[in-house]
Parts: sequence; structure tokens; C-alpha cells
Amino acid sequence: MQLISLAIIGACIGSFINVVAWRFPRKESLIWPGSHCPCCGSDVRWYDNLPVVAWLQLGGRCRDCKASIPVRYPAVEALCAGLWVSAALAAPTSMGLVPSWFNLWAGAALVSVLLPLVLIDLEHMRLPEPFCRLGLLLGISATVAAALLLGWQQGSTLLLNHLLAAAFALLALELFATFWQVIIRIINWTARCQIKPLKGLGTGDAKLAAMGGAWLGLKGIAMALAIANVSGALFGVISFASGRLKWRQPFPFGPFIAIGIWGVWLCGPDWWWYQWQILIRNLMGL
Repeated sequence: MQLISLAIIGACIGSFINVVAWRFPRKESLIWPGSHCPCCGSDVRWYDNLPVVAWLQLGGRCRDCKASIPVRYPAVEALCAGLWVSAALAAPTSMGLVPSWFNLWAGAALVSVLLPLVLIDLEHMRLPEPFCRLGLLLGISATVAAALLLGWQQGSTLLLNHLLAAAFALLALELFATFWQVIIRIINWTARCQIKPLKGLGTGDAKLAAMGGAWLGLKGIAMALAIANVSGALFGVISFASGRLKWRQPFPFGPFIAIGIWGVWLCGPDWWWYQWQILIRNLMGL
């Protein structure tokens, strides 16, 4: 029953995330006007706003003008429902030995911030700073709450670890991006050529990583960034080999950071490290 309730709440949150992902990059109000058809402007009736179900009942078309409603909307609602359920099934270790209800609602809050960031980055190739700041503040707040539940001795260590992780992740990604810009400038100056800098990691990626550090701690964010780099590199190689990406064509890296953050939240960094060891042994034939 709990999982069904979480799925329903998650789907409703996903419906609002659809609004956020569409309106925020376009600098539109998230509240006014209410949901309406972008083709004919008709207000969406309340019973046509039911997550997933309404889209199926309408056959994926507007009730008034019959314009097509993108499948993205029910897909995001269903995905958010699944992510909320996964928050209940997770075995997180990032916040220490806190009650299961705390991990559940902390995980639901984390994934509800990650999802709109992913959607916006996929469509617009940018990560809005206000959402990264919100996620960072929520992560610090959750850590403070966990620290209070754990007591001073364990709690103070946890809080310091997560604050250091946020600072480490922010500096690491910003320094990495700056390093490559400097290398390219040195090459251009010494070889007297003009290599165009590749649009890679941006400040939004660094801020998203800092947000992840506030939630996961030092060990957790290190593993999350490792997952992000491996999965992002695999995606780039496969997409380039299949012709979906051209040489030096940028692609959003934020979704891979988000996958790393959520993956570590679900299973903990130690579980992922064990999987890496098994994979390496298999590849080496040991």
C-alpha cells in the first residue's frame, strides 16, 4: 500500500515537474496561468490533469483542438512515480544510521530536484543555478537533520564530511574545466594554431556536483562522479560510432552526474566499488 501511495504522489510531482521543465527555461510563471493547451490555448480540465491516466483516456490528444500531446508528459510522470518508489526500496548509507522514514523522504526530495535539472539540461544544454542552489540547501538541511538524529559525536563528523564534499566537488569540476581551457590556450600560443575550445563541463555541472556532495559525502560524491564519467564516456563513444554525434559535438553531462548521484544514493558507494572490482576481474579474466 505504501508503494502504491508513493507512486501516486510521485506521478503528481512528475506532472508539476513537466510544468517546471517547460516554463522555467522560458521565464514563464510556474503558477499562472494554469495548465493549458499550447496550440489552442484552452484550459486543461482538472480531470484531464490526472497523471498518465488522462493522457491515455484522451488518446494523447487535446480534448478541444485534438492537437497531439507529446508522450514525454506521461513518460516523465511514470518515471517520477518509479523514482519515488525506488526511494522506498533504496538502501542509502550517505546519511548514516538514520530511520528508514528519513531516508525515504530525503530520497524523494533529492530525486524531485534532480529530475527537472535533467530534463532542462537535455533540452537546453544548461543547468539552472536556482535549482542547483535549492538542491544544495536541501542537501545541507537534510544532513543537519540527520546529524541531530545521530547525536553530536557522529552528527558533527557527518556534517563536516558533507560540507567538505560539496566544496570538493565544486572545486574539482571547475578546476578540471579551467585546466583544459588553459592547456588549449598554451597549445594555441606555442604552436600558433587555433584550436577551438570544446564546450565541455560548465559551471552548472560543477554546481550540480556540489549539490551531490551535500547529499552523499566525500566517498559518495567521488563514486558518483566516477559513474558519471564512465557512463558519459560510454555514451559519447557509442553515439559517435553510431553517427548520432559528430566530432567535437557537445552533449549534456548533467544527466550523467544525476545518474551517478541517484545510483550512489540507492545503493551506497561501497556497493558500487564492489561492482567495479567484479567488472575489472571479469575483464582481466581473473
